[in-house]
Amino acid sequence: MFFRSTNLAYENIKNKRKNYKYSHQENKFITEIKKNTVKFNVDNVSRTEAYANFFYSNPEIKWSFLASMVSRNAGWNMTDLKGRWFTLALDEQQRDRLFFTYERANWIIFQDAYPQLLLYELSKKLGTSLFHLLHAFSVSVFMEQEWEVFWSCKNEERLVTSLIINEQNMIDHPVIKNPSLQKDVFQSLAFILQDIGHFSCVVFPTLDGELYGHSVYHFKNINNRILLGKQLSNILFHPELFMKFYSFSKKTVHTGSRYDYEKYLHKNFTRQTPFLRVAYDIVQHVPVVQEDWVFKQHKKISNWNAIVEEKAKHPNPLTHWFLHKQNELHGLIALNNWVLRDKR
Repeated sequence: MFFRSTNLAYENIKNKRKNYKYSHQENKFITEIKKNTVKFNVDNVSRTEAYANFFYSNPEIKWSFLASMVSRNAGWNMTDLKGRWFTLALDEQQRDRLFFTYERANWIIFQDAYPQLLLYELSKKLGTSLFHLLHAFSVSVFMEQEWEVFWSCKNEERLVTSLIINEQNMIDHPVIKNPSLQKDVFQSLAFILQDIGHFSCVVFPTLDGELYGHSVYHFKNINNRILLGKQLSNILFHPELFMKFYSFSKKTVHTGSRYDYEKYLHKNFTRQTPFLRVAYDIVQHVPVVQEDWVFKQHKKISNWNAIVEEKAKHPNPLTHWFLHKQNELHGLIALNNWVLRDKR
């Protein structure tokens, strides 16, 4: 896979956008897609379901299944903050900031990606490319070109990679490099210790009680986030494992609580985190206004593509390792809490 586009090609798309006038029918399409995006971009539960349902109807768009499974993990991370251990480890303000970081990143990605998915579905239904309408949703010229390439060539792997690159650029400045979040979240001791200790992990569960996935390391670095996305995609769509993850997704309603998968691990597991919609109110987001990232970053696209072009090894379950890391983290929290209590 090789991205041949130049800045000139993106400038040409940008210039075409300036001069294009939407027809009455196109404006109707745009309005309907915007309504549906707002409808499902309410919280982590609705986003997760929307991504999954889209994939069930359009299995050639693999990224939507990856997005749904990663979104499940975001929900589990959110409700962890209301569970027993993180309420001992972090004060309410710290936990609220972490929740907002997860929520904001996922809201931004959905706001950008879901109109792309719906426009593809509409193009498929009508039998004609409608990707010139992506401008109405402030989608990057990079993704407009990548959807046109997919429409012509049907290269599913290239589209997955393109969407991973795009989503990570979409959150890079408004979330990862946001000065307030940098200070309060990404430079906090809690985040640094989680990063160093590999305590943070994206897991893909199965109905037979196994977990697969990858640890999250140096999350602030966009190269690492793009690499992680491709590694997760390789695991999720491994030919010997995909149907296991698909069956889990179809059978297991996403509540945001880790008990969604813990109930399959061991019959003695009890739920330690709440349902997401019980734990959190709806967040009212302010839309992101930012320049198209591709014009500053286009020289890096081929490098990002090269970073993720790794041969997929046969994934091994990380169930025992993950549970060990969870126990290790809980032990450190308990020890810290005991030391602080003793000092009082």
